[in-house]
Amino acid sequence: MALSDDLRERVVRAVVDDGMSRNGAAKRFGVGIASAVRWVARFKATGEISPSPMGGDRRSQRIEAHRDYLLGLNRRQPDLTLLEIQERLIANCGERFAVSVLWRFFDRHEITFKKNGARRGATTRRRPKSTPAMVRGAARSRSDKTRFH
Repeated sequence: MALSDDLRERVVRAVVDDGMSRNGAAKRFGVGIASAVRWVARFKATGEISPSPMGGDRRSQRIEAHRDYLLGLNRRQPDLTLLEIQERLIANCGERFAVSVLWRFFDRHEITFKKNGARRGATTRRRPKSTPAMVRGAARSRSDKTRFH
């Protein structure tokens, strides 16, 4: 539940201007002690009474600093894997990012990585069809396999 800036201001003014304790101000205005402590600390640190912004992405700024490099690398060599991109970042920029961070970066920029073995010259391997003998072998218990016949 968000409380009004007016209430915040009254609590902060009671502590800062009137010298009331944070606990006393919290009790007087009917708010939680922790809230009064946070509001006064925020006011002393920033001079603001309004609540801090909530949510949002706070960690992607570090990888976004390499945006031009990463997007250029993807344009020049679109078939690089995320592991190869990770290695290039370490070698060329001295930055280490988890593969999941790289994936989210490219996802935000609407770049996808598709598995395409033919593009890399690999042949596609197909799974062999199961034969009745294979099915029977899989159904045997471990004790059946260790017996000597």
